[in-house]
Amino acid sequence: MIIETIVTTRNEDGSTNIAPMGPVVENDWNQFVLRPFKTSLTYANLVRTGEGIVHITDDVDLIARAAIGQIVQSPELTPGKQVGVQAMVDACRWYEFRVLHVSDFDSRADLNCKTVFVQGNRDFLGFCRAKNAILECAILATRLGFIPFAEIESQFQRFEVIVSKTGSSRDIETFRWLHQFVLQSDGTQEATSPHELRGAN
Repeated sequence: MIIETIVTTRNEDGSTNIAPMGPVVENDWNQFVLRPFKTSLTYANLVRTGEGIVHITDDVDLIARAAIGQIVQSPELTPGKQVGVQAMVDACRWYEFRVLHVSDFDSRADLNCKTVFVQGNRDFLGFCRAKNAILECAILATRLGFIPFAEIESQFQRFEVIVSKTGSSRDIETFRWLHQFVLQSDGTQEATSPHELRGAN
């Protein structure tokens, strides 16, 4: 199965790269597979350093902003326990990992990873319908230039009903700025992120 997460890696200048990514997980988190695009900064960082941190988070606003390269303010970070990468303090849980093997014969690479430390902060209660809708809209926003604009806009109109009925005030705000991003693009530009959300797999 594929889980929606945030992955942090260490840039060459020591700063932290924050990217949404869907690890392929089997029975547990002891080992898993990441499939970043080979053109992404996440891929470059993982090949260079061989380590990173996967975060389970309920912050769909952060996931959406990371997906389209629009993070306004970095989340609070803290040093990892076993890897030289920063972790997100407010994550429900995080998994520090090291890369065991890289297969990069396609546009995406398969990175087999092993968990070396787990930090649990609070329960992950799952996503309500509104948050799931926002995740799907974030995926659509990464498809600008690939999917006809009219089709994307039609999907946003459908998801707007779900968000307005079941979302919190923050969910509604997140949906509105994400929709505005899409409307301003008018389908003529792509998101500036590496497009690492599940929908891009």
